[in-house]
Amino acid sequence: MNSNCSHNPVLLIHGIFRKSGIFSKMSGHLTQLGWSVYSLNLTPNWGNASLEDLAQQMADYIDTNFSPQQPLDLVGLSMGGLVTRYYLQRLGGINRVQRFIAISSPHSGTWMAYTMWGKGCIQMRPGSAFLEELNRDAIVLEKLNFTSIWTPWDFIIVPASSSQISAAKDVKLSVFAHVMMACNSRSLKAVAEALSEPFKLEN
Repeated sequence: MNSNCSHNPVLLIHGIFRKSGIFSKMSGHLTQLGWSVYSLNLTPNWGNASLEDLAQQMADYIDTNFSPQQPLDLVGLSMGGLVTRYYLQRLGGINRVQRFIAISSPHSGTWMAYTMWGKGCIQMRPGSAFLEELNRDAIVLEKLNFTSIWTPWDFIIVPASSSQISAAKDVKLSVFAHVMMACNSRSLKAVAEALSEPFKLEN
């Protein structure tokens, strides 16, 4: 049954080394359930660009493809969750987004980022100036339906608990390995459930 009229458009934001194709299974699943699903390829996608630059690409895509009055729901995978947070917290996105789902995103950084030296990778290191500044007012994300989906079996986000953030509803899944979080049936179910939650209107 298609209930597209009751859903916001959903924009999927990929992580490092990936492109929008990582979402093929998720996109198909959500489309079948009645969502209009969009995605874009952030470039470069190997950690060389700053997360601010990638967030601006995201903002430009949104401005080009959606009217200013159109509310949106966003799903950010891994690094894409931080890119999305910058869009929400620093580029005005919080004023038009209702639901934000971060999947295995390093909200407090990942030690794996020390294995690479790109600008974006340095920003994903624990205690980086970028993360410290972004986390200083993360409470603003409580205005949204914000869900963080993560797995303790994550060997890219180290420690895996870095995906936990107090501003979000916490959903812990027993899914083995980081890459499977984009396509495992448990992840797909959790994303659809988060996107189905009634938007909490401010009093």
